[in-house]
Amino acid sequence: MYEWVKALHVIAVISWMAGLLYLPRLMVYHTDADVGSQQSETFKVMERRLLWAIMTPAMTASWVFGLWIAWLGGFWTDIWFLIKFAGVIALTVCHFFYAGWVRVFAEDRNNLSQRTFRIANEIPTLLMIVIVIMVIVKPFL
Repeated sequence: MYEWVKALHVIAVISWMAGLLYLPRLMVYHTDADVGSQQSETFKVMERRLLWAIMTPAMTASWVFGLWIAWLGGFWTDIWFLIKFAGVIALTVCHFFYAGWVRVFAEDRNNLSQRTFRIANEIPTLLMIVIVIMVIVKPFL
């Protein structure tokens, strides 16, 4: 059972990370689109569908399967796990920031620059690096 739960967790994490990396990139391009233009309206649909059809279910599955793995493995007191867990919480915060930006774009109220979204695009990558190192290397065992 453990291996199946781990496989489902990895599948969910890959899907969630793909969205976390792609959504801010869409917003970079959306920033250049004129309000009310066909291009802007297309970006709104893409952003909404990415967030609600892929990212949010993948995030939910990542959490469910990840917590299940932690319970099965008894990792709750391991330092590597606690650092990884903090990284996952930070990814979740990113997710909710991005969801807020999707709403702002949907309401044609964006006043953030492309640079903001380019920087936001790098944060999940840095967190992913920390998380993967904690899970694979377990440096604090």
